[in-house]
Amino acid sequence: IFKMIDTAGIRKKGRVFESTEKYSVLRALRAIERSDIVCVVLNAEEGIQEQDKKIAGYAHEAGKGVIILVNKWDTLEKDNSTFKEFEENIRKEFLYLSYAPILFVSAKTKQRLIKIAPLLKEIHEVRSKRISSSILNDVLMDAIAMNPTPTDKGNRLKIYYMTQVAIQPPTFVVFVNDVELMHFSYERFLENRIRSAFGFEGTPIHMIVRQRK
Repeated sequence: IFKMIDTAGIRKKGRVFESTEKYSVLRALRAIERSDIVCVVLNAEEGIQEQDKKIAGYAHEAGKGVIILVNKWDTLEKDNSTFKEFEENIRKEFLYLSYAPILFVSAKTKQRLIKIAPLLKEIHEVRSKRISSSILNDVLMDAIAMNPTPTDKGNRLKIYYMTQVAIQPPTFVVFVNDVELMHFSYERFLENRIRSAFGFEGTPIHMIVRQRK
């Protein structure tokens, strides 16, 4: 059973009074705080707005599951490249949401709306998934063998082990010899290897790097 929280539409700047706009954004932020999964609804006719990116960014930072819904897809004149171009633009504008599935829907004609509930269920399940430390560290060792840890001024990053410490969102602690040696790019590489091994579609992954004493 899902409890859906609808929010007032957040319109383009200048179309409504600023105070009303701020109230709409505040209501959306409060709804995100109460939610496990956020459906970010884009208007296919208007394209991606700055407010869309702000709300999606807040959901991501809050560790919520995310689905990107492109509404009013039925109203666009389309050719063979329209779908691909729109999807590529979404991925470009929402780089941090590479894990979020995209659905092109129509609230008016009910196009693809039936796919939302199964997707919500799937994301809820992966957000609650726990990975045993032994299996997780097998993946970690394979990742290091594929792409050795970075060095800085002659010092090499050593990763001792990784363990999952929380769910919703899945949160992992990585114990290393020096946290300063864990470059962002290598942390992203490890996240990608975890996703490749275990899925986690629709949810951010939190990774905490700690120095082993």
